[in-house]
Amino acid sequence: MTSTEPRITLYPHSHRVQVTIGDTLLADTTRALELRERGYPPRLYIPREDVRMERLTRSDTVTHCPFKGDAAYFSFGEQADVAWSYEQPLKGMETIAEYLAFDDDKAFVTEDR
Repeated sequence: MTSTEPRITLYPHSHRVQVTIGDTLLADTTRALELRERGYPPRLYIPREDVRMERLTRSDTVTHCPFKGDAAYFSFGEQADVAWSYEQPLKGMETIAEYLAFDDDKAFVTEDR
């Protein structure tokens, strides 16, 4: 990747993506976005409409990315911060405003190809 390419790029992801923790299905979509950020592995962002938001609770954790903005975090039961969302992302990242990303160390993210 050259320095003339954008730091962050978004790609439509047409494969079915499911997110589970234990036996609980938390998300099921064919409308995920793949966010690629220089220096980080690709991350799938899932539309909120395809996430069982009633199973998640907002935590007190907030982090800041200088390229995306402030991320709010969500927990599942006793498992803290399993997902995050940039609810008011910085200019240029507005597309991910209604999406969540899941921590693949805490949730099982599968793709049907």
